[in-house]
Amino acid sequence: MKSTARLKKAVCFLASIAPLGYLAYLLSRYASGDPAALGADPGKAIVLFLGEWALIMLMLTLAVSPLQDLLKYKLVPFRRMLGLFAFTYAALHATAYSVFLLGLDFSDIWADVVERPYITVGALALIGMLPLAVTSTRGMQRRLRHNWKRLHRLIYLVGFFAVIHFFWQTRSDFTEPLLYSAALALLMGHRVLKSTRNRSARQAQ
Repeated sequence: MKSTARLKKAVCFLASIAPLGYLAYLLSRYASGDPAALGADPGKAIVLFLGEWALIMLMLTLAVSPLQDLLKYKLVPFRRMLGLFAFTYAALHATAYSVFLLGLDFSDIWADVVERPYITVGALALIGMLPLAVTSTRGMQRRLRHNWKRLHRLIYLVGFFAVIHFFWQTRSDFTEPLLYSAALALLMGHRVLKSTRNRSARQAQ
């Protein structure tokens, strides 16, 4: 059983890190003289790639509990890994933005955070993910006890900020932001419905 669990986690890890492998492949093609690998603006392409995968990993993290309820298959052990990858991609997204688009000019970074609403909510999403990543260990879960669950409900607010960040920076085709918004609404709806049912069951007892 333990070996099977390790194998499943290994598969989850490899699947989660695969986008970084693909990005490394694109970078190698670009470095070899293939400009089509990353398009006309390579820095922007890298930033957008990492940002979208941060959002995908965040949605997958939020989807673990609903999928477990639907499939009747234990998926919760993968949630921590997915959440940490969501934070990793988000941190890389922010780093790539600071390096490739702002040239590590910290005055420009601060001005963007203050003056551009979509950057502001993106920064709030990243800041909100930090305590979730730091307290994701079993040791922190034991120390915080019931407060751990309360803290980790912050992920829904992080999801809201992340979707708004994506939505506000979109200029023309809103198909993707709308799909992510709908997915987040469904996931949050499932959470509210499950909490309501659990509360009603406790009151009945």
